[in-house]
Amino acid sequence: MGGKKKLSLTQMERMQLKKDEEEKKKKEKAAAPKEKKPSVIVPPDPKSEKIVSELKKMNVLTPYAVASRFNLRISAAKDFLEQLEEEGVVQLVSGSHNIKIYKPIS
Repeated sequence: MGGKKKLSLTQMERMQLKKDEEEKKKKEKAAAPKEKKPSVIVPPDPKSEKIVSELKKMNVLTPYAVASRFNLRISAAKDFLEQLEEEGVVQLVSGSHNIKIYKPIS
C-alpha cells in the first residue's frame, strides 16, 4: 500500500542539479586525453664503447637484466644480445627456448 511519495518541486530541482554535476564531471574525466608513449624503442648501438663497457661490468647477461639496465623491452633486449653475439662481444653460456644466458668476453 502507499507507494512512493511525490517529491516537491525543490527536491526535484536539487536532484536534477546533482545529476547535471555528475554528468559534467564524467565528461571532464573522459575528455582528458592520455599521453601516448612512442611505441618504437630504439635499441642501443652495439658498437658503442660506452655500452660495451657497461655490459662487461655485468657478470651475467640475460634479456631481463639488459632490458632493465637500458630501459628496453625484453624482445628488443633479446635481439640486442643476439647482435652482440654475432659481433663477438658476448658469448652464449646456456639457453633454452625460454631464456638465453650470455657472458661478456674479456
